[in-house]
Amino acid sequence: MRLPYFADSGVPLLLAPMAGVSEPPFRQICRGMGADVVLSEFLSSEAIRRRIRRTLEGADFEECERPIGIQIYGADARAMAEATALITEHYKPEFIDINFGCPVKKVVQRNGGSGCLRDLDLVAQIIRACVAATHLPITVKTRSGWSDELRDPVGIARRMQDAGAKAFTLHARTRTQMFGGKANWDEIARVVDALDVPVIGNGDIQTGEDVVRMVRYTGCVGVMIGRGAFGNPWLFRDARALLAGQTKPPAPTAEERFQVALEHARLAIRLQGDSRKTVIEFRKHFGWYTKGLHGASELRARLFQVESLAEAEAIFGAYLAPRTAVAEVA
Repeated sequence: MRLPYFADSGVPLLLAPMAGVSEPPFRQICRGMGADVVLSEFLSSEAIRRRIRRTLEGADFEECERPIGIQIYGADARAMAEATALITEHYKPEFIDINFGCPVKKVVQRNGGSGCLRDLDLVAQIIRACVAATHLPITVKTRSGWSDELRDPVGIARRMQDAGAKAFTLHARTRTQMFGGKANWDEIARVVDALDVPVIGNGDIQTGEDVVRMVRYTGCVGVMIGRGAFGNPWLFRDARALLAGQTKPPAPTAEERFQVALEHARLAIRLQGDSRKTVIEFRKHFGWYTKGLHGASELRARLFQVESLAEAEAIFGAYLAPRTAVAEVA
């Protein structure tokens, strides 16, 4: 079974839609490392229909990012349909994904994201409205339920498939779990058995080995990678190698981490503007790229103060200088 927007016969690796992270610079870095499909940050359908500039900018992408899906959320079927039609006409992605999984309070307070899971009739109305508004495949990303009491991933999946969803991504946690506890991969396996459309697994993917285990354990068609890729786009490279039966590549050295971090930062400056604001917002990425390195806490403390790319380059250079000196002596 193949995804409607991905023709390759292999197991596709998808970069999850994550607010403040799945922006064009990071999407391009992950594509270069082996991600097969990327999604935008989740965007408000109300803001799209009202032509709010900042939200519309969130749907922008470059050709090198294809195949790409634009993800939207909302609790009003008409607004969701209008947003779907606008995205189809003006942005032309490969597919449009509906977010029924976001657990963030400010989203669910308006019944968006995983808040919709408390009303599956509304969920079905939204999907049907979006399907009717576009020729593109409509896919969904959701959780196993609102709470343990309302946990019914198979029932939810069937309702969404019946409403017209062409692919289904399950983050196997409830909304009340947020990101705590363990994702229940058994639920992904049950959904795979129950649906006729492709199922993508999501949850607790931290290594390339996790990707292989999820595919073998659940039978899912593809794997979506989220927080595990923070500062670690090599996860896609590793997973791709292991899925192909190859040896896992060596972990990136400090030098390699810094090179990719700076490449990522330069992309951010090119795509989001050469400004202090861009660099400040990028600080979190610098922190993620240094995770696990010797003296990482001190290194992050310095990087979290930078206001220019040159400052970050100088910090990285100073960190590597002793290593370079030792290598020259040897």
